Amino acid sequence: MEIHYHGHSCVEFHDGETRLLVDPFLAPNNPRATATAADVEPTHIALTHGHADHVADVVEVAGRTGAQVVAMVELANWLEEQGVENVSDPNLGGTVRFESLSIKMVPAWHTNTTPGSAERPFSAGQGTAMGSAAGLIIEMGGITIYDAGDTCLFGDMELIGKRHGVDLALLPIGGHYTMDREDAAYAAGLIGAKQVMPIHYNTFPVIETDVEAFSEDLVSKGIEPVIIEPGGKVSL
Repeated sequence: MEIHYHGHSCVEFHDGETRLLVDPFLAPNNPRATATAADVEPTHIALTHGHADHVADVVEVAGRTGAQVVAMVELANWLEEQGVENVSDPNLGGTVRFESLSIKMVPAWHTNTTPGSAERPFSAGQGTAMGSAAGLIIEMGGITIYDAGDTCLFGDMELIGKRHGVDLALLPIGGHYTMDREDAAYAAGLIGAKQVMPIHYNTFPVIETDVEAFSEDLVSKGIEPVIIEPGGKVSL
């Protein structure tokens, strides 16, 4: 399994057959990304929620590549209204399965709106409420990945970990809009994943944090940190 981190919460997984892009937020919209919407070739796209810093490039990428998009039902319907053709629309607890990939929607504690006006695309107040945000349980390439999405710390992360036997957890650590690195380290212990990758940090000043301190907290719990600089790749 190859993991390509585009910065913020935009992550690409490639197992040789399937290429899954999560929460497309690419250059120039994403100040940390090195790739643009024209540079990615996903077979599938998954969305945790509708905020602009997670969906800014989904319509362009899906329209160009024909990738199958998986999103919560309200957000999926909105995407269809934007002209996206191949859309799956599960709700919380729902799983969609493809030949070498499955994606299950699980809870996340966060708000969920579509992007705001053209002048203020990151304004949640000017967007349209779109049901619940979600986390994702991804089974691909023989491993189980839990992308927690944008969320605060909550106790049922332990249940998610026990139910699915998570190999790799992607956890937001930037604080302010999500849990901070201390809560994320606690969450890692609840989930019980073998490896943890931080996301949703250092993109903007308000979510800057000490990723090395987070890494040290994980190591102290016997968890392997997976730290990837934006634009970087690792193989698991």
